[in-house]
Amino acid sequence: MPERIPEADSAGANMPALTPIGFEVHGHVQLNGYDVPLQCNTNTVEQCYDWGKRGPTSAAAKFAAATPSDGFSIQEDKPYAEVATGRSLLDLISDNKALMSTEISSKYGDRLPFLFKVLSIAKALSIQAHPNKKLAEELHSKDPKNYPDDNHKPEMTIAITPFEGLCGFRPLQEIAHFLKTVPPLRALVGEEASTAFESTAAHESPDIVTSKSSLRNAFSALMSSSKDAVSAMSKELISHAESSSKIDPGPSTTITASEISELLTRLNGQFPGDIGLFVFFFLNYVRLSPGEAMFLKADDIHAYISGDIIECMASSDNVIRAGFTPKFQDVDTLTRILTYDHEPPEKQKLEPVDYPYATLNTKAYSSASRCVLYDPPIEEFSVIMTELKAQGAKVSFDGLAGPSIIICTGGSGKISVGPKTEEIKEGWVYFVGATAECIVESEGDDLVFFKAFCEIEEGKGGEKKEPNGA
Repeated sequence: MPERIPEADSAGANMPALTPIGFEVHGHVQLNGYDVPLQCNTNTVEQCYDWGKRGPTSAAAKFAAATPSDGFSIQEDKPYAEVATGRSLLDLISDNKALMSTEISSKYGDRLPFLFKVLSIAKALSIQAHPNKKLAEELHSKDPKNYPDDNHKPEMTIAITPFEGLCGFRPLQEIAHFLKTVPPLRALVGEEASTAFESTAAHESPDIVTSKSSLRNAFSALMSSSKDAVSAMSKELISHAESSSKIDPGPSTTITASEISELLTRLNGQFPGDIGLFVFFFLNYVRLSPGEAMFLKADDIHAYISGDIIECMASSDNVIRAGFTPKFQDVDTLTRILTYDHEPPEKQKLEPVDYPYATLNTKAYSSASRCVLYDPPIEEFSVIMTELKAQGAKVSFDGLAGPSIIICTGGSGKISVGPKTEEIKEGWVYFVGATAECIVESEGDDLVFFKAFCEIEEGKGGEKKEPNGA
């Protein structure tokens, strides 16, 4: 059992409010000089998920290598999929409630309400959704092996390199176009469901109940296809995609015919003959440039395809999968619980707004440094991105009524809370306790870091009812 850090008094005076925590790698991490065992072991062979980018091309690997550890080094031929922080704080925050604030400790049972990760994706992740709170409780009660907790899992993705993924259902007209022009897809959905769907999509303004019902029927018909049928039709699909005529994107404006051909061929190489090749025609293809974000609420279908991202989510491991994976798939549950919202891909994006509770110094202002807030419509987390674009550029954050975790993704500088100052650089991670004012200063031309936090009081990023602080 590791030595515990002394418990804070009611004001947290006995506990350092700024704590270097690192990522959860190689089974342990140094917490302010105390060796704290971890539950997550992200860089062992078992956890080097094959969807990760290989060697030094992986941001996750680079950040993990920057974290103090016992001999971790990047191997060229190994995939490095993710590094995470959050679970490593269990001992720290359970014994020092002032770091969380009494309100958050009470609401979330002395647990940090969010997880903060870096994912480096070279191979598509599963087609999936995360259950809402009520469904999570039901699934966990019935099947704790595959649904290990009773919490929901809304999540937000922020690109740190160019990212591509599938997110939410396409507008009906786009799906109808593909049903008309991609024969293998129509064969799997079936003539009856396809015709009914096309009839609904042809209406200028179909009512929402009819639209969702028609979409549910068509998508469920596809997902109920036999493996043999999917395997046979996938061969026809790839042949069509690679032919000179290719696949016409129709009303979709996010991808060209050549890009459809390349993507389907790539996905088929990763998951030959998989149902996900056909799910593509139902889902929005989304690209994110660095700094762009999307929010995935409970019961939203999605699949990450490639890129490096910051991911913040409610603290849960519940995933309902149905394609692009060798893991347990629960197709019936997935098709039953989806929202079947169908909107253009731009509706999936979460636009950041200026963060008003941080002060930039003169060098930061003159260098166009910025501090922006990604504020999804949930209480468990928000994320601030800060870019300090000149040596000596500085940002001062007001204290928050809740905990926060900072991940640095580029550059170097100093981070201070009260009299304590630490170095901060690419791959380093810090925990900042509730109410602590925090100052970060750049030592170069481009210091970039992300700060995830939870605060449920009204005011500074507090009680949230609508996205983007509205």
